[in-house]
Amino acid sequence: MMIISSGPRRLLMAVVSVAAALVPFYSAHAEMSAWADNEGGRMRLVALAPDAAGKIRSALQIEPKPGWITYWKEPGGNGIPPQITIAAESGVTLDAIAYPVPKHFFNGGIEDIAYDAPVTLPLSLNAAGKGPVTIDAAAFIGICKDICIPFQANFQLKLGPAIQSHPQEEAILQAADARLPKPPSQDFDVTAHAMSPDRKTLSLDLVLPSGGPGEGTGAPDIIVTGPSGYAFTKQIGGKRDGATFKVDVAIGKLPKDYDISGKRWSVLVIDGERAMETTLAFQ
Repeated sequence: MMIISSGPRRLLMAVVSVAAALVPFYSAHAEMSAWADNEGGRMRLVALAPDAAGKIRSALQIEPKPGWITYWKEPGGNGIPPQITIAAESGVTLDAIAYPVPKHFFNGGIEDIAYDAPVTLPLSLNAAGKGPVTIDAAAFIGICKDICIPFQANFQLKLGPAIQSHPQEEAILQAADARLPKPPSQDFDVTAHAMSPDRKTLSLDLVLPSGGPGEGTGAPDIIVTGPSGYAFTKQIGGKRDGATFKVDVAIGKLPKDYDISGKRWSVLVIDGERAMETTLAFQ
């Protein structure tokens, strides 16, 4: 299925986003903010002091209430991805957001790529200078049940010296890292990929885990992400033969005049309890 991030839920979010922007700061003088609450769940910011190079390990914790979901980086046809911004005057920059393995949800004709349980998004931050650091961050997510409610909160964290021990924050960050998809390995990788001349199908050759404990035996779940706002999941003619899997992924309408040459897409492959994410480079 081709997924483009637009639709009725997105429109609802846009209509009521002004109200969401009125939430107060949730500040702290430690490495964990207070929880910001919403009808569909809650979220908070966690961080550790910068290391000697100015790198800050941080994360946004999101806890949807039972029956609610929040979205992955390419959310599906009716959602928006998490958005996190750091105030420039704080001297802290956001280098990257990492995403734990999501789930696929189907409700009639609606497909969502999302989380229906507590999830922690690791954040890679960088402090420009030395001395005390204050993170001023704004987080905006969609949290959805029958409708989507925009959830925005502003967080302020004043980070203490790196010599202090923060076992609770360390445990949260380590658990978040453990839920991230793994990089390619000898027994789990995309060994070849090719886009058809008409750009309607993407052919993938994969090596998959061989069916041991926690590993799949049928078709894996494949999520290809291309241009921002686009994800493709519909498999055509997949065939698993031992550790190998060959499949075409249907590519729907791309942006007008989109030139794939030189582009780098991503693919997430979920096989049983294992997940791998890698980059697809196009010549």
